[in-house]
Amino acid sequence: MFPKPIFGVDFNEMIGDCTVLLSAGDTRLDVSGIEVRLYEGLPVCVCMEDLDASGFRDDLVANGIASRNTRDGWSAHVKWCCRIDGTGIRRQSEGGPGR
Repeated sequence: MFPKPIFGVDFNEMIGDCTVLLSAGDTRLDVSGIEVRLYEGLPVCVCMEDLDASGFRDDLVANGIASRNTRDGWSAHVKWCCRIDGTGIRRQSEGGPGR
């Protein structure tokens, strides 16, 4: 089994309680620079750089699956989203995304 691709996202671009924007196109580079073709149901990890209360880096992370964006309005130009699973968004120090 291959590891899940990890993508940087902006959790300020949530379009629902558990959905974040992922890509305007059908491919995207993961954090290691590998081009990944997105498809419905692709297991992914998403992350965003962040600092803890003491100012030390402690990124925000989540697991989820790629899904087509069906929303209108400000996010309509984005083709793919990540639907975050039940573990939600958490800090890397709390147990980062599983590969």
